[in-house]
Amino acid sequence: MTADEAVKLVKSGDHVFVQGSCSIPEALIAALARRGGELRDVVLYNAFALGRRVSPLCDYSLKDSFLIDSFFVSNAVRGWVNDGYATTTPRFFGQVPQLFRDGTIKLDVAFINCSLPNADGYVSFGVSADLTPSAVECARTIIAQINPLMPFTYGDSMIHISRLDAIVEVSDPLAETPVCEPNEKERKIGGYIAELIPDGAALQIGVGAIPNAVLDSLHSHKHLGIHSEALTDGMVPLIEKGVVTNSRKQIEPGLSVASLAIGTRKLYDFIDHNKKLIFRDIAWVNDPFVISQNHNMAAINSCIEIDLSGQVCADSIGTRIFSGVGGQQDFVYGSSRSIGGQSFIAMLSTTSKGENKIKPVLTPGAGVVTTRFQTNWVVTEYGAVNLRGKNMIDRARLLISIAAPQFREELDRAAYEMLGYAYLRWR
Repeated sequence: MTADEAVKLVKSGDHVFVQGSCSIPEALIAALARRGGELRDVVLYNAFALGRRVSPLCDYSLKDSFLIDSFFVSNAVRGWVNDGYATTTPRFFGQVPQLFRDGTIKLDVAFINCSLPNADGYVSFGVSADLTPSAVECARTIIAQINPLMPFTYGDSMIHISRLDAIVEVSDPLAETPVCEPNEKERKIGGYIAELIPDGAALQIGVGAIPNAVLDSLHSHKHLGIHSEALTDGMVPLIEKGVVTNSRKQIEPGLSVASLAIGTRKLYDFIDHNKKLIFRDIAWVNDPFVISQNHNMAAINSCIEIDLSGQVCADSIGTRIFSGVGGQQDFVYGSSRSIGGQSFIAMLSTTSKGENKIKPVLTPGAGVVTTRFQTNWVVTEYGAVNLRGKNMIDRARLLISIAAPQFREELDRAAYEMLGYAYLRWR
């Protein structure tokens, strides 16, 4: 049927899951927006969802028709959330499926974006398993775009076509994120981290220039594995070159494990029908007790700012929500339980405006994503410091040592004011 016909299955007051990653079902969302005048109080849930444009539901005329509730705020809805017309539910990404499964959040309808069916009648969620397995398990009605541009992936990312209540045929390009080329400072950070990662490590790496710099610095490593929330373009050369073999992983040995893919068409073509990759439910991929079973787990994440005690903010700029928790805390904790595991918080020492990102205390309203009780390595272009087992004085001194030089004196004064005489005495 057409998208306009399919979305007639949505009723006022329904709770609707919208598939995310780079596979927002854009045709269904556009059709739902066209029905806005007929509907009231429809709640839409999404997680990380990279849009090619701002969502058409983010329109003042539709403010009483739709309420967007995002578990991870991204470009498609960020402005709408911060303007006060949408909201966000704080939750570790890996724990969201539990909210669906135990009925804390009811789901009436699921909007999904799928591949063409295989010979057995299964379509694939492609680049976005993450929350989708739990959503289709719990929703009363499943409405699917069938899209030849969606790659077919294996694992938990498949559903039989007989379970779909409505099918809309589209040929809709997936959103793409261009490969961010690291600058000199970012390459320094990548080099520092790569030196600390042993051969045979299992990797979780995020998206962006610094993660790409880490991946670029790993080409001489051996027997690496991937157990990561996201699969990115930067991982492909390591797989093709044989640097990533997954041969020393304890969980799914021989296979690269992810829950979603985010990147360019080159990445999407690489994962299409690739049986060396497996896409699993985010509740499993991000489970710290699963993560920890891989030896030498190395988790590399970024942040917006960090304070002198090691508290990490990665989701907001003050009170302004920028993103979400995602899997950072899950992988920080999981790696801490792994034999030989370690986690890295990587960032440039200053913002693009030259503002300091290592602060005496976090900006008022900033959310703590990784607590100071769990922070391990912190890395800037000025070096890498290990906070594990360090007291508050040592933490402050170490973090000051990797701050931008022009801010170190004022940070030193602030540390003394907070920590007192012991800060001067302890060496």
